[in-house]
Amino acid sequence: MTENTQTPSSPNSELPTQYAPAEVEGKLYERWVERGYFEADAKSEKPPYTVVIPPPNVTGSLHLGHAFEHTLIDALTRRKRMQGFETLWQPGMDHAGIATQNVVERELAKEGKSRHDLGREAFVERVWQWKAESGGQISGQMRRLGDGVDWSRERFTMDEGLSQAVQTIFKKLYDDELIYRAERIINWCPRCLTAISDIEVEYQDDEGELVSIRYGEGDASIVVATTRAETMLGDTAVAVHPEDERYKHLVGTEIELPLTGRRIPVVADEHVDPEFGTGAVKVTPAHDPNDFEIGQRHNLPNLAVMDEHAVITVHGPFQGLDRLEARSAIVAALRADGRIVAEKRPYTHSVGHCSRCKTTIEPRLSMQWWVKVGPLAKAAGDAVRDGRVKIHPQEMEKRYFDWVDNLHDWCISRQLWWGHRIPVWYGPNGEVVCVGPDEQPPSGEGWTQDTDVLDTWFSSGLWPFSTLGWPQQTESLAKFYPNSVLVTGYDILFFWVARMMMFGLYAMDGTPPFHTIALHGMVRDERGKKMSKSFGNAVNPLDWMDKYGSDAVRFTLARGANPGVDVPIGEDWVQASRNFANKIWNATRFALMNGATIEGELPAREQMSATDRWILSRLNKTVAEVDAFYEDYQFSKLSESLYHFAWDEVFDWYVELSKTTFFAGGEGAKVSGRVLGEVLDVTLRLLHPVVPFVTETLWTTLTGRESLVIAEWPKDSGFRDEAAEAEIENLQAVVTEVRRFRADQGLQPGQKVPARLDLSGTPLAAHEGAIRQLLRLQPEGEGFSATATLPVAGATVALDLSGTIDVAAERKRLSKDLGAAEKEKQQAEAKLGNEAFIAKAPDNVVDKIKGRLAKAEADIARLQAQLNALPAG
Repeated sequence: MTENTQTPSSPNSELPTQYAPAEVEGKLYERWVERGYFEADAKSEKPPYTVVIPPPNVTGSLHLGHAFEHTLIDALTRRKRMQGFETLWQPGMDHAGIATQNVVERELAKEGKSRHDLGREAFVERVWQWKAESGGQISGQMRRLGDGVDWSRERFTMDEGLSQAVQTIFKKLYDDELIYRAERIINWCPRCLTAISDIEVEYQDDEGELVSIRYGEGDASIVVATTRAETMLGDTAVAVHPEDERYKHLVGTEIELPLTGRRIPVVADEHVDPEFGTGAVKVTPAHDPNDFEIGQRHNLPNLAVMDEHAVITVHGPFQGLDRLEARSAIVAALRADGRIVAEKRPYTHSVGHCSRCKTTIEPRLSMQWWVKVGPLAKAAGDAVRDGRVKIHPQEMEKRYFDWVDNLHDWCISRQLWWGHRIPVWYGPNGEVVCVGPDEQPPSGEGWTQDTDVLDTWFSSGLWPFSTLGWPQQTESLAKFYPNSVLVTGYDILFFWVARMMMFGLYAMDGTPPFHTIALHGMVRDERGKKMSKSFGNAVNPLDWMDKYGSDAVRFTLARGANPGVDVPIGEDWVQASRNFANKIWNATRFALMNGATIEGELPAREQMSATDRWILSRLNKTVAEVDAFYEDYQFSKLSESLYHFAWDEVFDWYVELSKTTFFAGGEGAKVSGRVLGEVLDVTLRLLHPVVPFVTETLWTTLTGRESLVIAEWPKDSGFRDEAAEAEIENLQAVVTEVRRFRADQGLQPGQKVPARLDLSGTPLAAHEGAIRQLLRLQPEGEGFSATATLPVAGATVALDLSGTIDVAAERKRLSKDLGAAEKEKQQAEAKLGNEAFIAKAPDNVVDKIKGRLAKAEADIARLQAQLNALPAG
């Protein structure tokens, strides 16, 4: 398994007594970058492996979600690089239109200025200045985590090249009549003064009021309920279900809209649920997306009653009021007019808020630019259906299809100054000209460019190919497109992932942007609760890195990463991972001090002890197991496999079993030293993608070679020895059983006990010295009395406990515990034997009692065995 392709440096068997991550990590990372280990060569003949970083916002900083996702991607790319792939992990940042503009506007506000004081051009220049000075701190934090990205290729969604890609695809979509301009209902933020996408709307339960209002008079009246009384000023109809007998006589008639003096029609529409409320709804096409659709079907006028600041613009008494002020005033006026039939307050309901400024969003009729997603979404669905793109885990496919098969046209325009400006010019006579990147915009009197910019998701949707130089046919594009895998959270499956699929297939002649979409869950606290500053449970991963090291944070995150499932994490788990790093360190120090080496060929099988053959057999099985888990994106399982192999089998068993061999010296010590060197070499390679820093330090010290980053990934050599595995498993069974018995008897771990070992007829005879050392068993000597006898794995261990425990007191304690266990068993059996109880009890209650019965039976067997092992009397 050991390759010798790298130039050795001088091996150094000296390691500090303790591992200090802070003294190691930063220097190691800078060395990796300086030596160009992470740089991808488009001219290379190696097979490509490409992953893009989900571009973090330029305003952002590393949070646990980033650390989690980056750990998984880094593990994949480090392994593929070791496997001989030309590996590109593409870094970069998103310009984050609204978020960045808000940051700079807040800075201006401190100076007593607004963006309008500067003007558009100067404001945009100010944003670029902010980016140069303060943006992108997350890049430095990614280095702290150990991200193996190709920094020489770092991109920004407002770079010149990416801007050209944006303009190119806009022009292409426009020419293909897949981009159009129309007046529709959009999510509007009255604070940011822009349309925002669905993903930028956060829903939360707010307390409001539900008021029922009577429209019309007498038999020609209808009661409608609303939480937004202020929008009634813009009602242009009342809608009922066409089959609702209560209102059939009113359909086609007009009723008076209170407070306004206007008369509005009653229309029949199947959208209305006759079972909900009164079965009648007010229709405000300019301020509600569902109402807009009803209005389109019935040719209703769109009456906007609020401006961009959500201030009422119509009807004298309420004109100039903020929407919330108007709500109270209108309800009071309706109450005074006898129009309020019922009021419910507080009334809790889900309300959308701007994710950037937390302002309640306002559905608003607005002229915007749209992408006609029908054909694009169909292509995105077909690519998964026909197997060109695989979604992992597969059960997430349904959510993907539910989304792409029902996509509405996408509003891509934003009323901001920071972003990709829409490349459309308007002429003095109503001309509309879309300009490509190599075309001159029209000039002359009366020509103006559209003032809007594009939704940030528009440019990030091009990320898998725009970062590689598209629309130019570059070497990088030919080499690294399509991406091998996209690793991202299931929460943006519908937004970023779907847009990349649509644009990649459209721009790249039907070639999807990636072969596999590997979805992960969200990071939560140890109780499974969403992390949030407002909950007081948010964690800065940098604090944990400072305290425990980056490897500990990475290993904790990877160990919790089951595909598509949320990841609970707590500080105790990070501390446990730090302990694992320390265990690796200490075991390697021991190995180096006792002659572990990778020099020369592995000894022949017949030269090895059963212990040597056992660990090599287990090592190769672990290599095969870890490879299978990587290919299935089972990060939790591969981390668990490595953890238990390294800690339990290598460090706790092999190292301990080999101590007697090392202390004895001679040829056996040389053989075990070479085997231990091999095992550590391969184990450190296997661990490296997840915990790169501690493994790099230890491996270069062990081998004297340049770097694990460019080392060869281990291969399963096929070495198997089932007989040796069975032999050592029997040894482990003996040691484990006697250790458990000693603990049950209250003996201290280091307390020595005289013992007679009968290992005759078993392969364990060769291991008597190791068994005695591990169990602190002295030779039997004169006056030996076998007061306890333990048969296990074909062997017999007789212990002389006289003088070490109070047999009478121990028998009394065990008998008491046995009686309690038997009573618990009887009670559980009685309940499970009661047919009436079983018929009525919920399944979880029955299962709980079955569990109690199983535990009681196990306790009885254990306690009885302990009593039987005690001396008589």
